[in-house]
Amino acid sequence: MSDTRRRVKVYTLNEDRQWDDRGTGHVSSTYVERLEGLCLLVRAESDGSLLLESKISPNTAYQKQQDTLIVWSEAENYELALSFQEKAGCDEIWEKICQEQGKDPTLEITQDPHEESEEERGDELPETSHLVELPPCELARLEEIADLVTSVLSSPIRREKLALALMSEGYIKKLLQLFRTCEDLEDLEGLHHLYEIVRGVLFLNKAALFEVMFSDDCIMDVVGCLEYDPALVQPKRHREFLTKTAKFKEVVPITDSELRQKIHQTYRVQYIQDIILPTPSVFEENFLSTLTSFIFFNKVEIVSMLQENEKLLTEVFAQLTDEATEDNKRRELVNFFKEFCAFSQTLQPQNRDAFFKTLANLGILPALEIVMAMDDLQVRAAATDILSYLVEFSPSMVREFVMQEPQQADDDVLLINVVIKQMICDSDPELGGAVQLMGLLRTLIDPENMLAPTNKTEKTEFLSFFYKYCMHVLTAPLLANTADDSDSRDMQEGSTKINRVCPDNFQTAQLLALILELLTFCVEHHTYHMKNYIMNTDLLRRVLVLMNSKHTFLALCALRFMRRIIGLKDEYYNRYIIKGNLFEPVINALLDNGTRYNLLNSAIIELFEFIKVEDIKSLIAHIVDNFYKALESIEYVQTFKGLKGRYEQEKDRQTQRFRRYRREARPVEDDDEMWLNEDEDDEDEAAEEKGRSDEDYPESYEKFMEAKKGAANGASGANSKAATSASATSPNGSSAKAAALPATPVVKTGLVGLVDYPDDEDEEEEDEEEEEQSPRKRPRLGS
Repeated sequence: MSDTRRRVKVYTLNEDRQWDDRGTGHVSSTYVERLEGLCLLVRAESDGSLLLESKISPNTAYQKQQDTLIVWSEAENYELALSFQEKAGCDEIWEKICQEQGKDPTLEITQDPHEESEEERGDELPETSHLVELPPCELARLEEIADLVTSVLSSPIRREKLALALMSEGYIKKLLQLFRTCEDLEDLEGLHHLYEIVRGVLFLNKAALFEVMFSDDCIMDVVGCLEYDPALVQPKRHREFLTKTAKFKEVVPITDSELRQKIHQTYRVQYIQDIILPTPSVFEENFLSTLTSFIFFNKVEIVSMLQENEKLLTEVFAQLTDEATEDNKRRELVNFFKEFCAFSQTLQPQNRDAFFKTLANLGILPALEIVMAMDDLQVRAAATDILSYLVEFSPSMVREFVMQEPQQADDDVLLINVVIKQMICDSDPELGGAVQLMGLLRTLIDPENMLAPTNKTEKTEFLSFFYKYCMHVLTAPLLANTADDSDSRDMQEGSTKINRVCPDNFQTAQLLALILELLTFCVEHHTYHMKNYIMNTDLLRRVLVLMNSKHTFLALCALRFMRRIIGLKDEYYNRYIIKGNLFEPVINALLDNGTRYNLLNSAIIELFEFIKVEDIKSLIAHIVDNFYKALESIEYVQTFKGLKGRYEQEKDRQTQRFRRYRREARPVEDDDEMWLNEDEDDEDEAAEEKGRSDEDYPESYEKFMEAKKGAANGASGANSKAATSASATSPNGSSAKAAALPATPVVKTGLVGLVDYPDDEDEEEEDEEEEEQSPRKRPRLGS
C-alpha cells in the first residue's frame, strides 16, 4: 500500500459553497505528456481509479491551510481541496508545487501579487503600490486603516496584497492590542473603526489570517471588535455570552488538549459566522467561503479524533445505558451523541460507514430504546434525531436489531413500537415530531431498500415481523376512533348519517391522516401482508367511517386508501368490497357533498372514472345494480352513464354467450327438428327475451333452467319489493357477479331495473311522490 503520508481526501466546492467529498486516495506529482507538465494525480484507494488529474499551472494560486490542506481554483467557479492524513505528506506536495512555480515553500500562498500582466500592472500599480506600506498601527491612524481595508474588497489583486502585508508584519496582533487600549479609554470612535477593520479582514477570505485571528489568544479580542457595530445603539455582549452563558459540557472528561482546543475554536468560529457577522449580500456571498471551509475541516478533524478515542466512547455508552445515571446526565449524553452524529455528516462515505458501525457495536440502538421512552421531551427529540441519522445511514442495520428483540423483550418495549407510540402520543398541536417519526417508519418498511443481494430473505422476514408485532399498535388509534356504535346496525331506514364515532378533534384527525398515509403506502408496497391484514380486521370498513368526518382532509385520506386498493385491480379485494357493500359510504359522501364542486367531489368521481376506464366488471355490475338510481341524476360528468353503458355491453355479451350455450346443449338427435323449426324458435326466443326483466340473465345454463321453471310457476315474484342484501344471500365463495343473479332481490330506494316497463309508470310516479315527502333514502343493503 502507498505511504499513508500521501493519503488524501479530495473535495470540490459546490454551487451552495459547500464542500463535496469526491473520495479518498493517494496523491502523487507526476509529469503527464498529454498535458505537457507536472500534474497532481490522485488514485482511489479502493479500485485505483483516477479521482483527480490537475496540472500545476504557473499562474494558479495554491493555498496551504491548517498544515494539512491545499486549496486552489482551476476555474472561476471550480475550487478544489486536498485534505492530507498527515502533515508530512502535505509538506511534500506543497514543496513540489512551489518548486514547479518557483516559489518559496515557507509561504502559505504561491500567487505573487506582483506577477501580473503589464496591462494590469499599468492600471493598478499607481493605485496599489502603497498597499504594501500599511499605516502605522496607532490610534490616530485607525480611520485611515479602516478606509484602506474597506477599499480593497472590490479587487481580488488588492485583497491579496493586503493579506500578505497583514501577515508579514504581524499586523493583526497589533490591531487587537489597540482594541484593548480603546476599550480601556472608552474610545467609541476608535472601536467603531476597529469593527470595520476586523470585518474587512474576515472578508479577505484568507485561511492564513484566520489561523491567527482564531487562535486562543486572539479570538476573544476579535469577537470584542465585532461587538462595536456602528449601526447599533449599544454594543452587543457576545464575549459575555461565550464566556459565561455558553458552557462547555464534558459528558466525560476529555484529556486530549488538542481536541478540547479544536472543539472550543469550532464553536466560537461558528458563532462568529452565524450570529455576529451580518448575512452577506449577493456581492459578498463568496467573501466567507474560506471561513465555511475552515469550520467544515475542523468538524472533520473533531469527529476523527473522537472516533479514534475508543476509551472515551466506551465510557459514554456505559453511562448512557446505566440505570443509575441521573436524568440530567443522560440528557447531556444524548445531546452529545446528537451533535456527534451531526458532525459525522462531514465525513467521507467510507469513514461515515465506519463511524456508524462503531456506534452500533457500542450499543447505540438499545440505548436509544431506553431514552426514547423517557418523559423528557428534549431527550426524546434528540434521540429521534439520532435514530434518523442511523436509519438514513443503514435501514438494514436497524431492521436487523429490531427483529432480534422479540426473543428478549415484550412487544411493548420493541424499538419500532416505542417509535409508533411516540408518534401517537406527540403533544405538539402540529405533530412535528409525529411527522418525523412517520418518515422513519416509512423508510424502515420500504421494500425498495430491502433488496440487498447479500440478504434476500430480509424483506419477507421483516415484513412478517412487522405485521405480527407492530401493525396492531399502528392501527390502534384508527380502530379506536372508528368503532361501531352499539345501535349502528339498527339504523332507521330514513337516516342520513351512519351512527358511528368519528373524530372531530383536529389533532386526532391529523394523527389519523398520518396513520392512513402510512397504511396507504403499505397497500401499494406490501401486497400480500397488507391484504391479509385488511381482510382479517375488516380494516377498509373502519377506514371508510372517516368519510363522515367534518375534516375534509381526513375524508380524502380515507378515500385515497380505498382508491389505492381498487387501483391494484385485485379480484380478491373486489369481492371483499362487494360483499361488504363498501361503496355505500363513498356514495353517501358524494351525495352529502351536494352541488359543491370541491376536491372531495373530484376525488370520488375520479375513483368511479378509474373503474369505468379500467373496465373492472365485477365492481361495475355492483355499482349499477345497487346505486345507479342515486347516481343517474349526476350529468355534469359522463362517468356514471359510462358505467351503465359498460354494464349494458357486458350484459349483451353474456346474452349472446347464453344463446350459443343453449344451442350447443341440445341433444344431437334433435338437430334436424331444430333446423326445421329454426324460425319458430327464433320467434319464441325473442318473445321470451322481451318478457324477461333485465336482472334475469343467469351465469350458467343450470341456473337459467331453474329461473325458467320459477318464472313458469309465478312470474309475479320477480318484481318483489322486499329489500334484502345481495351480499347476505350469497356464499363467501360466490362469483363477484352474483349481484346480477335473478335470485337476489333489490333495495327499492337504491336500486333501479335495467329495463323500464310501460306497466310500471304509475308505480314509479307513486315512488317519486313518496320520496319527495320523506328524507332521501340512501342505497343501503340490509345486514
